[in-house]
Amino acid sequence: MDKNAEIKVLLIEDHSMTRMGVSLVIEQTAGITLAAEAENGLDGVLKAKEVLPDVILMDIGLPDIDGIEATRRIKELNLKSKILIFTSRDNEDDVFAALAAGADGYIMKGASAAQLTSAIIAVNEGTAWLDPAIARLVLSNIQCRKAENNATNDINYKVGKNTFGLTEREMEVLALIVDGLSNPEIAEKLFITRATAKAHVHSILQKLYVDDRTQAAVTAMREGLV
Repeated sequence: MDKNAEIKVLLIEDHSMTRMGVSLVIEQTAGITLAAEAENGLDGVLKAKEVLPDVILMDIGLPDIDGIEATRRIKELNLKSKILIFTSRDNEDDVFAALAAGADGYIMKGASAAQLTSAIIAVNEGTAWLDPAIARLVLSNIQCRKAENNATNDINYKVGKNTFGLTEREMEVLALIVDGLSNPEIAEKLFITRATAKAHVHSILQKLYVDDRTQAAVTAMREGLV
């Protein structure tokens, strides 16, 4: 995509005041335009096919079908649109259901205008953007997985879900990243040097188009790689 082109946003939100607020933020932000709005999940799916937005701001608590189901349906259409969950819900079930449905980011409605526009730009560029509160929840979940896997001494990964060109060894390393292991711990677990572990992690970040280990873990869980 042309970096100078405006980012077309579709807002799927049932509360009129929230739509007005977001519309105002977007109007005041250079490089972003509100292409369309929808008040319920079904209309949102239809508008996504019609407008082909770059980024979809998706509430979860929607009429007809909720935002998680709408996200799943839009992703099944294989559009290039990125989906940024925009909600007041921060419970674990909603967060991981949204990520599993294919959401590219998750931001809370209490975020500032600057945070919202930054999130829109980030997901449009392919970065898995997470609200700080949601990032802490994801990291907490990763730590729980680490404790569970340390107890069983297992490395879990799913080769069948690998559509990113990751090697078998990189899949193993990714599973350990999700479990919260550092590079030295990965090296010890896989009986490789720290330099080799670092090289594998670098390669994984590049192949997943993410900037850090947290984003890699989120992408891995969202895409069913682990």
